[in-house]
Amino acid sequence: MNKELRRVSVVVLLMFVALFASSTVITVFQSDNLRVDARNTRTLYSSYLAERGPILVNGVAVAQSTSSADRYRFQRVYSKPELYSAVTGYFTLNQGNSGIEGALNDYLSGTTNSQFLNKLNSIITGQDPKGASVELTINPAAQQAAWDALGANTGAVVAINPKTGKILAMISKTAYDPNLLAVHKSSTVIAAYKELVQSKDRPLLNRAIAGDLYAPGSVFKLVVASAAIDSGKYTAESLFPNPPTLTLPQSTSVISNSEGGTCSGTPQVSIATALRLSCNIPFAQLGLALGQETISRYATAFGFGQPLHVPQTVTPSKFPTGLNPPTLMLSSFGQASVRVTPLQIAMVSAAIANHGRLMQPTLIESITSPNLTIIQPFQETVLNDPISAATAATMTSLMISNVTSGAASNARINGVDVAGKTGTAENDESPNSLRTLWFTGFAPASDPEVAVAVVIENGNGFGNAIAAPIAKKVIEAVLNK
Repeated sequence: MNKELRRVSVVVLLMFVALFASSTVITVFQSDNLRVDARNTRTLYSSYLAERGPILVNGVAVAQSTSSADRYRFQRVYSKPELYSAVTGYFTLNQGNSGIEGALNDYLSGTTNSQFLNKLNSIITGQDPKGASVELTINPAAQQAAWDALGANTGAVVAINPKTGKILAMISKTAYDPNLLAVHKSSTVIAAYKELVQSKDRPLLNRAIAGDLYAPGSVFKLVVASAAIDSGKYTAESLFPNPPTLTLPQSTSVISNSEGGTCSGTPQVSIATALRLSCNIPFAQLGLALGQETISRYATAFGFGQPLHVPQTVTPSKFPTGLNPPTLMLSSFGQASVRVTPLQIAMVSAAIANHGRLMQPTLIESITSPNLTIIQPFQETVLNDPISAATAATMTSLMISNVTSGAASNARINGVDVAGKTGTAENDESPNSLRTLWFTGFAPASDPEVAVAVVIENGNGFGNAIAAPIAKKVIEAVLNK
């Protein structure tokens, strides 16, 4: 009998140990994940119990909570909602959160461990609890300029301070009004969310950092040229054959330069000239000579394939692996399966602008508690040094020539040296041979304050005609021109 009791006791003890271990894992190790899970109803109600902190741009609230006469007590309100929707995201009753609202939900709702004393003080004093305020790095003039310049085009704009990584502008179009999702009637939220999700324009997609990604076209030549020069095997004056057309090896496919042009009209061109005039055929041959491993290594150093949070999660850009020679050649001028976010392309320009050093991009200037204690100040973080300072200086010179006397002429600004590169990617799946249009660059070239990337979905024409003037407006806004 005693033997049986001992067995039962051991079993019961093991059950209690398992229960204790499970609860410990949940409360200690999984608490943060559970708290930010949009399906957690308890988290939902706790988010509304406190006055949610504001999201600020230059000290002005672009998202804030106002008093509400229902059980939720507070109503989320967005000013200039479409202008900032790609940044703020939305905060809803039953469809989760996105953007800064989702990524920093714990801070905004006052539930982080660092805000425990503030919450305790509110309980003791009888004051209503409040969440922290989040100040963004966004430059309001640059944000407005990007929005206005993008106009009715579908696409995205990203601007970064290359020295600090601060994101100065982030626009995604088509946009949406997050106020439609912030109402307190569940059926209304569900209907509004369903309409946005089913829209062919996909307004909830932040094209600047996520989605299906884009073929980069000729802006990827910046990565290939940087790799070639930084490898030490080539200089800016290294020559490559420049026929009007080229049949890809192991293939019957024929490639040509833009609009079938001869691209300088000489039988050979330097890397410098090929970049300035955006010649495809020389870059296809350069990419084949460099090899997949070298290009992939430099692409990775620039951020391709790497996890990134700004603090929203960024979809990693992709340089494919296992390429055969013809696909490698196509990939070397940004076609085939190379896919990027506009943020990634802005990061490439930013690294070149910053003497080869790539900074961590971020939208967060600071996070401040209700008692004005700074919980999280801005901190510069180095991501990588993808190229040397000498290579960056060479690339800067080549990109300046691209604007002053090359394929990016529409980015010129009087009195300012602009370094830039255009791109026009073929988009076979789109109707009527529409293209993905690009511009990326930075200014002032000698002491850069802003690096920018612009992408236009399914555009008519070329990057210089449509994307470059948009970037010019953003640069002028940052430089107060």
